[in-house]
Amino acid sequence: MFQIVIIASGSGGHVADLRRAAAGLNVSARAVRFPTIAGELNGSAGSCLSSAGSRLEDCDGVIVRMMPPGSLEQVVFRMDALHELEASGIPVVNPPRAIEASVDKFLASARIARSGLSVPPTWVGESAVEALAAFDRLGGDVVVKPLFGSEGRGMTRIDDRQIAVRAFTTLERIQSIIYLQKYIYHEGFDLRLFVLESEVIGAMRRFVAAGDWRTNVAAGGRAEAWNPPAEFERIARRAAAAVGAIMAGVDLVVDRATGTIHVLEVNAAPGWKALAAVTGVDVASLIIQTVKELR
Repeated sequence: MFQIVIIASGSGGHVADLRRAAAGLNVSARAVRFPTIAGELNGSAGSCLSSAGSRLEDCDGVIVRMMPPGSLEQVVFRMDALHELEASGIPVVNPPRAIEASVDKFLASARIARSGLSVPPTWVGESAVEALAAFDRLGGDVVVKPLFGSEGRGMTRIDDRQIAVRAFTTLERIQSIIYLQKYIYHEGFDLRLFVLESEVIGAMRRFVAAGDWRTNVAAGGRAEAWNPPAEFERIARRAAAAVGAIMAGVDLVVDRATGTIHVLEVNAAPGWKALAAVTGVDVASLIIQTVKELR
């Protein structure tokens, strides 16, 4: 039987959905947590990776569901493990290079911009003084984001200069990176397109939550199915390719003043519960089938 390992932070709804889909496709799916993974080297035989005493190299495919927070050393070793699994010939979705690029918002945005797509005007640095100057250049209305993060967690919109001074000074004091993006005025929604193996398998509009400016469904935003025009699909495919992702949730927003389509983010460990609910697409089954085909 084809065997897939799902690397996740727990056994939540997405893991359960993947297991349900795997059973329907006659696939064995086992979930492991990153902290349980260990590596062993013995002479010239290469590495042996295991979880709870079971060899990971014996599986036929790996799905990385989430990269949980950790120390620098923990995250580096987790990425080392994914690279070793890939080097042993096991399909890893997403590939470690794609995960490394997508979890780093600046690196992802830089690669997307270099591919010829538009991203919101962005400034990243460590100096509060320089950040304040960038705040002014960006129009005095910015979104402050953590360099690493998803589902809208840790993001703050600032449109008051005095608040900006306090926020940037605090971030500098705690030795944090200051990541600013110009706030893009839109029509009350952004767009999530799910790309799998260079095809858009589903898309939705995400409307802002009441009393909030964020559209993330995890933050209370409302989702509805959306049939994207060809141009939006083309942009989503190119954005996923820019970071090397086989599977990606690509977030787009349209500037209501200029009509410019900006790429907000490429998520290499995207959720799909809201997308599946509004579109009826069995995303989990398509992911399992993709991993089987990559083998």
